[in-house]
Order: sequence, then structure tokens, then C-alpha cells
Amino acid sequence: MSFSANQETSYPFYVPGQYKPEQSLGYLMKQVISSIVLEADRRLASYDLTYVQWLPLYKLAQDEDITLASLSRDLQIDPAAISRSLDRIESKGLIQRKRSLQDRRVVHLELSVEGREVAEDVKGVLADVLNDHLKGFSLDEWSTMLGLLKRMMLNGESLRSEVSQKAQFA
Repeated sequence: MSFSANQETSYPFYVPGQYKPEQSLGYLMKQVISSIVLEADRRLASYDLTYVQWLPLYKLAQDEDITLASLSRDLQIDPAAISRSLDRIESKGLIQRKRSLQDRRVVHLELSVEGREVAEDVKGVLADVLNDHLKGFSLDEWSTMLGLLKRMMLNGESLRSEVSQKAQFA
């Protein structure tokens, strides 16, 4: 097993069969994500939205040039599932789909005027949900947690890169 250069030591934090779910980072992160999504859904209900419907609106409010394929990739949601979510959002008049004139397989997504207004109105909802989940944390703790999670993401990317490289030379 290889580690990045900035890691001085490696400690086996987990030993098969010797840890409980409440000690599992994966389990705990999934529980936190579930809590965030449930609370976001509850608060977004007054806007007739769900968290899964809000994500594309948020991304479209941030970046105007988004395709269905890039949205699926960015949000790590299956293209069929994101398409169903977009159907619901489109039926509410919040987005429009436009086929590319250069390549008919490409579908561009745009916020409608109403979609832009809704995105503006509810952009604080997720910030409030996250802040409520972070009650009692100091700025230093929040910064440390962000840094640690980013480091875990980099470790995961490194593992996928290693597997990909091994597959190329196999």
C-alpha cells in the first residue's frame, strides 16, 4: 500500500471485524449526509423542491454552461436518475433543456426566469442546514474538518489513479 509523500506514518485504524459502526468513518459520514438531506428536504418543501431537485438548480445558478452529462458527472448521480429529477424541475417551469445544434446527443440546461428567482430565494437554505449541523464547532474545528475530508478525497483519488494505471499496464 502506498501513501502520499506528506504522510509520515501509517496506522491501521481499522482491523477487519474489530470495529463497530459508530467507529466507521463511512457509516458516520453516511449518517451525517442522510441527516443533512432529510433536513434540507424538510426546509425545501415550502418551495415545492427536494434536495435532489435543488442540486441542479444550484449548479445552474453557479455555471450557465451545463449539459446533462456534465451535471450527472459533477453531482455523481446516474444520468437516468438526474434526467428524472430534471423532468420534475422542468415540469415546474424552473429549467429548460436545449439540444445542441452541433451535436444532437448533447443537451444543454438553462435556468428559466422563475428558476433563477427560486435559486436566489433558496440558496441560503442549504447554508442554514449545514450551519445547524455545525452548531458548537469552532472556526478552527470546521477548518480542520474541511482539510481532513479533502485529504481523504485526495487519498481516494490517488487509489483510483493507481488502479487505473495498473489496469493500463496489465
